[in-house]
Amino acid sequence: MNEARPTITLNAAEFTFGRLASRIAFYLQEKHNPAYRPNVVGTTKVVVKNFDKVRFSGTKLDTTLHHRYTGYPGGIKTQTMGQLYARAPKQLLEKAVCRMLPKNRLNDRRMKNLVIT
Repeated sequence: MNEARPTITLNAAEFTFGRLASRIAFYLQEKHNPAYRPNVVGTTKVVVKNFDKVRFSGTKLDTTLHHRYTGYPGGIKTQTMGQLYARAPKQLLEKAVCRMLPKNRLNDRRMKNLVIT
C-alpha cells in the first residue's frame, strides 16, 4: 500500500531566517501532532519554497560569524553568514535546523524529511 505522507509546505518569503528554522524544527519533531512521541521519527515531510526570498533581520549577514576547524594547528576558518549564504544557502538553513533539533540518533533521519527548493 502506498500511503500518502503528510506534507507541510512553508513559503520562506513570509519568514525571517531564524523563525523559519525554528518552525521547520517544530514540524520535523512532529510536535504539531496530538500523538507526539519524542522517541519516534515522524512521517511528515517539510517542503520549503522560495528560500532565495528569505529575510534576515538587522545586520546579521555581516556580523554573525560561523567557524569550522580543519583539524590542523591554526586551522580555524571563519566566515560571515553573508559569505556562507552566498556560497551555499540551503546548507546554511540545514545547519540551523539541525542545531535546533535534539542531539540524538534520530537527528539524521529527521533531517531527511526536509526538502528545500
